[in-house]
Amino acid sequence: MTKKRTLDLVVTTLAAVVWIPVLLVAGLAILVSTGRPILYGSMRRASTDDVLRIVKFRTMVKNAEALVNRSTVPIQNDVRFLNISPDSPLYTRVGRWLERCGITEIPPLLHVLRGQMSIVGNRPLPENVVTALRDEYPNADDRFLTKSGLTDPAQLVGRADLTDLERLSLEGAYCRACVHRYSIWLDVSILLSTVLIVAGVQKGYTYQGALDLMDRRSRPRRRAVTVVMTEADESVLPEAV
Repeated sequence: MTKKRTLDLVVTTLAAVVWIPVLLVAGLAILVSTGRPILYGSMRRASTDDVLRIVKFRTMVKNAEALVNRSTVPIQNDVRFLNISPDSPLYTRVGRWLERCGITEIPPLLHVLRGQMSIVGNRPLPENVVTALRDEYPNADDRFLTKSGLTDPAQLVGRADLTDLERLSLEGAYCRACVHRYSIWLDVSILLSTVLIVAGVQKGYTYQGALDLMDRRSRPRRRAVTVVMTEADESVLPEAV
């Protein structure tokens, strides 16, 4: 996965002129609007072997943990991922804007620089969510075959618009593509599309459309075949009439 790591370092370094000022402005906005703490940390599984303390901007009210019991996974409409609705009253005004613009994913860039996460990869999950998914889906761990990331194929569709099975299928397909036939263009396509969708320039993908994108970008390129014709081959060609 050397190519993937190289892409992570190049993108993170080149984009530093953008994400560092945004990091400072977002932190100041939270401090002025709702006070401390500015950051929020929680333990998340980021790969098959690693559980990390992922740090993000605090986008919810200070007593959110007391208002919502996240130690128990609420299973609604057969969905086990803890997807909180964007219009939830738990979000602060600034926090809702940060979530909508994807700015909450800037602090985890530090995990990318350390090699603990990737720019593109399935989102890290709390252990209780992982357990709930394993109970229902035997192949749930396929989503951890590669390191977790800041954006993933599910983001192209909208996490709240996918069933557990659809999301796990997308995430598993991404990991298998990375393991068996990784192409830089796979991550570049997902990253670029994510930025354009968040900016409102591009429409989101359908579930099937996201699967098709991964298939196209991970498919081996066809090599041109040069046919060398010998005199013996020419002798068997039909004569021109």
